Parts: sequence; structure tokens; C-alpha cells
Amino acid sequence: MSLHEQYSDIPRGQVIATYDTYVEAQRAVDFLSDEQFAVENLSIVGSDLKMVEKVTGRLTRGRAAAAGAASGAWFGLFVGVLLSLFAKSGTNGFALVISALVYGAAFGAIFGFVGHALSKGKRDFTSRSKIVSSRYEIVVVWAQADEARELLARLQATP
Repeated sequence: MSLHEQYSDIPRGQVIATYDTYVEAQRAVDFLSDEQFAVENLSIVGSDLKMVEKVTGRLTRGRAAAAGAASGAWFGLFVGVLLSLFAKSGTNGFALVISALVYGAAFGAIFGFVGHALSKGKRDFTSRSKIVSSRYEIVVVWAQADEARELLARLQATP
């Protein structure tokens, strides 16, 4: 069985528990592992997926320029280090790295500023997005469903 075939299907088996959060499902699987249950026969399946985008702030031209400068500086630092590694022996490597960093930051700031200005106010906010699930089910192979259910009953009995 190829790796693609192994992970491409939804796990087959019986749902033994459903949780509202991934942390709760993870706690249940950890408990089963502590109880020496064969956890390789389990899967945590998230259902009712939603994309949640959290708006973190307004994107101004200044912020766009600053973000561009920061990413440009990182790229400049990378290029400067590479150039200093392969430079002739009489070359000042530190000055090469610093100048590449400064040029990278300057060009990044210009591109960030111009890019934002050309967008004409469309999507002028910053955000972070992630995929979340409404519920998490623990699925186990049919042959071990009863044993897993009995063990999880002990977990839910403890405070």
C-alpha cells in the first residue's frame, strides 16, 4: 500500500467518542495510550470544517512598507551571508552582509509601499486564518471498539 493510499481515505471503523475540541480528543487518545491500548488503530476525525479569519488590524501604507522592509531585510541577510561565504579572501564579509541587509530592507519597503498603493484600498487589513472543526470524533477499528469504549468510560468517571 502506498503512502498516498494509506492516508487518502477517511478512517473506517466505529466512532467511540465525540468531543467539542481537539484538546479533549487528544486527551482521550493520550489516556488510551497510557492504558496500553493499541492507539495505532485510532484516528481523530474533525468534522464540519470552517475557515476562520481573525482580523488583526488596519493595513496602512506605512505598515505595508514596514512589513516589506522586514521581509526584504531577511532576504538581504540571506543573500549577504551567501555572498560573504563565496567572496574573495580580502573582502570584508561583515560589511557585505550589512549592505545586503540594508539594500534588501530598502527594496522591500519600496515594493511593500507601492504594492499597497496599487491595490487602491482593496483588502486594507491584516488577518490570520485557520481551519477549525466543530467536532472531533475518535474512530477505532471495529474489533477494538468495545475495549476502547470501556477504557474511555473510566476517563469520564474521573474528575
